[in-house]
Amino acid sequence: MRELFRLLGQTLKSNEDAVLVTVVSSSGSTPRGAGARMLVTKAGRIYGTIGGGAVEYKSEKMAQEVLQKKSSHTEYFRLYRNEIEDLGMICGGSVDVYFQYIPAGDENILQLTETIEKLYQAGEQTWLISEITEGAGGALGVYSKQSGTAGMELPQEVISNLYSHSQVHTVNEKKYYSELLIRAGRVFICGGGHVAQELVPVLARVNFRCVVLDDRPDFTKPELFPGVEETHVVDFDRLNDYVTITEDDFVCIMTRGHANDRLAQAQALKTPAAYIGVIGSARKTAGVFAKLREEGFTDEDFKRITTPIGLDIMAETPAEIAISIAAQLIRKRAELLAK
Repeated sequence: MRELFRLLGQTLKSNEDAVLVTVVSSSGSTPRGAGARMLVTKAGRIYGTIGGGAVEYKSEKMAQEVLQKKSSHTEYFRLYRNEIEDLGMICGGSVDVYFQYIPAGDENILQLTETIEKLYQAGEQTWLISEITEGAGGALGVYSKQSGTAGMELPQEVISNLYSHSQVHTVNEKKYYSELLIRAGRVFICGGGHVAQELVPVLARVNFRCVVLDDRPDFTKPELFPGVEETHVVDFDRLNDYVTITEDDFVCIMTRGHANDRLAQAQALKTPAAYIGVIGSARKTAGVFAKLREEGFTDEDFKRITTPIGLDIMAETPAEIAISIAAQLIRKRAELLAK
């Protein structure tokens, strides 16, 4: 989504109109759910997808009509048996798609794209809200607890009912569509070895912000970790001197040896991290916990640690282990957002 808004800003600055196409509701076995977006200009779809297939094809054509008419509207696709066949679809269901016309040089949207980039850099948990009232013109805005609202005024009823899932709010006969744009929290990966090098690209693809920490400069080179946000050469005994780990963050410990794992665990347990996962066998864990107990840590502290890290999918290779860890973090993130 970050790239979509970057391209939207470039498009508007280039004196081109654009249409932001958004799935605001879906049911049944449709290919993409609410929140899927694509950006369309006179050149066609330039970024994103709403699931491919006939619905996306028809939506691209409709977006061209929106560019000509210069007006926003919602299109309702009802994919029942005969319509599925007519559209050449394999799966059924219903899809509501909002077509938001955005004129070239729109100062409000340009400022909003800049605000969104700043929010991404800050890592603030942020919601994107579109007004989808028919004939209203399609205002667009964002909200975060730290920075408040930008782009448009939002009713308090909308702000008070923002959740992790996408939804449509109706307030005083106006309709607003909200979705979580930026999830707070980062993944601090202690150890830049083979598993970390496989893990970062996977996590980045599912919108985790990754920071790699190692005490070896050769294992903190950014080019080793496609999609990494930051890398740091650190002393594992003083992690908190280099980074600040919050209650929204995840810690994955996979250093080159037991001693550094123990140091990293001791540091992580002193933070409010939402998740602490450690690579290692039961034997290794028992040895490390015994040492940590001598330092004053308790069984209650150890309950915060997930080890061995990752879901049990009988993973063996670094790439397979990375998949198992990513799956566990996806599930943990969903659990946290559901609270």
